[in-house]
Amino acid sequence: MQYDGRVKMVTHQNPPSAMPNMLWIRLFLPFAGAYFLSYHFRTANAVIGPVLSGELLLGAADLGLLTSAYFLAFGAAQLPLGMLLDRFGARRVEAALLLVAAAGAAVFASGQHIGTLALGRGMIGLGVSACLMASFKSFSQWFPAERQASLTGWIMTSGTLGALAASAPLDAALRVATWREIFLALAGLTGVVAAWLFLSVPDKPGTPRPEPLAAQWTGIKQVLASRYFWRFAPLGCAQIGGFMAVQSLWSSAWMIHVNGFSRSLAADHLAAMSVAMVAAYALIGMLATRLARHGIGTIHLLGGGMAMSLLTLLLIITQAVDQHYLLWIAYGVFSSFGTLAYALTSAGFPVALSGRANTTFNLMAFIGAFGLQWGMGVMIDLLRAAGDSTQSAYRSAFLALFCIQAAAYVWLLVSARWASSNAR
Repeated sequence: MQYDGRVKMVTHQNPPSAMPNMLWIRLFLPFAGAYFLSYHFRTANAVIGPVLSGELLLGAADLGLLTSAYFLAFGAAQLPLGMLLDRFGARRVEAALLLVAAAGAAVFASGQHIGTLALGRGMIGLGVSACLMASFKSFSQWFPAERQASLTGWIMTSGTLGALAASAPLDAALRVATWREIFLALAGLTGVVAAWLFLSVPDKPGTPRPEPLAAQWTGIKQVLASRYFWRFAPLGCAQIGGFMAVQSLWSSAWMIHVNGFSRSLAADHLAAMSVAMVAAYALIGMLATRLARHGIGTIHLLGGGMAMSLLTLLLIITQAVDQHYLLWIAYGVFSSFGTLAYALTSAGFPVALSGRANTTFNLMAFIGAFGLQWGMGVMIDLLRAAGDSTQSAYRSAFLALFCIQAAAYVWLLVSARWASSNAR
């Protein structure tokens, strides 16, 4: 069986009147806390990267590989994660994996060379690999389909708060504590959140008996064989993955090496971008459902946001506008709309496949994040070795990213037209 790419809306029974507030406290908040930590871990190297480079004498390629070890482990977990979420449930799977993240943070804190640091970073990536997908799985079970875009906005708000905490606040923390002490504290906090999530999140009554593993793998193949899935997968790889690569490392490196900013000033820019992203996700959460009722669907928000993200990235590269704060804020805000692709992807499949559809899409995003983050570092080192200036090498790497993202955006537009003509 293959899916023809048409969105199948799934009806849910509304929970009893007493349920929404209870669900917000018992279900949403623990997932939000976990995703806060996931995003904090993901973007922390944007601030501590210069410290690590100075302490361990790392080049751009080394730093890119070290930072992207998170993405490699995270991405590798996505396909089995989808099967685990559909078989054992979000609460059990995420709580167990968060303990791996806590152990990884402790390993990272004790690392004395790049191998140990990469191992710890990889364990963190594996451990937080379920944070977003597990929340999506639970939301698909407890809330009706028309609320998914808004819930996506709210959960992404919590993640962006984690990114905000990994900018200027983390830079301030580095003035009173070492990065090793900070990661030990994060290890303990991650263990606390794991316990909170396991003890708080409710199991959905009447959840169907999980499929055998063979049938679950068949479901993944159905997702991968779907034309509808491949409408959005390149965008996930290039745009979402590319933005993660920039936000978690290369944004601050650009500001330091191209703009000549200090680490603290770069962290201030990242903080401003993160604050704006919090506002953007909150607005998506509040307005997405209302806009859909007026004919402005999720696909329109996604397409418009991606177009503006490309424009602002091009302005950053060319420095055609001398407004660094505004450009990075705009880049973060418009890139935030890329996460709507998750809601669009899962809407094309039955709820029973929602975990696998989202984790397969997430795999594409993290393949892109790993490849682009490491690849940009390799490109920068090669260009500098060939005689290019540091500024020129960074511009070339960012321009390559822009071209890849523009190609994915064009594919989204072309495939949408094909789908529209086939539906007639």
